[in-house]
Amino acid sequence: MLMPSIFGETLLDDFFDFPRMSYTRGSNSSGLMQTDITETDKGYEVTINLPGFKKDNVKGELKDGYLVVTATTNSSNDEKNNNGKYIRRERYSGTCSRSFYVGENVKQEDIKAKFEDGTLKLSIPKKEALPEPEEAKYIAIEG
Repeated sequence: MLMPSIFGETLLDDFFDFPRMSYTRGSNSSGLMQTDITETDKGYEVTINLPGFKKDNVKGELKDGYLVVTATTNSSNDEKNNNGKYIRRERYSGTCSRSFYVGENVKQEDIKAKFEDGTLKLSIPKKEALPEPEEAKYIAIEG
């Protein structure tokens, strides 16, 4: 017989009400860095959910054709009783990141980013790969 659980994933999660930044069964249970990508005529619109993060803790880096978005958080929750003694003291620190291949021809100044209400929106233009210059092929002439 199945019984409903009065606890979450673990006893301590519910007891201390920890913020969760974990993945469960291949899906993102906390909604952290859930990403939607939409293709437009001019490029791609990327929307990344970053609940609880501040704009100053979100960074984007373009390197070797990859756009890497990283978000970090640090928080502490101190609760004292009437006598000034701690009854609960928690610290939490976490980092998450996603990377997207955008191509070698996309430049940093081409990407537009906006962070608002825990959502990062990126506009990435489509860049056509430049054709490689054809290498000259010489025929050996015997004499």
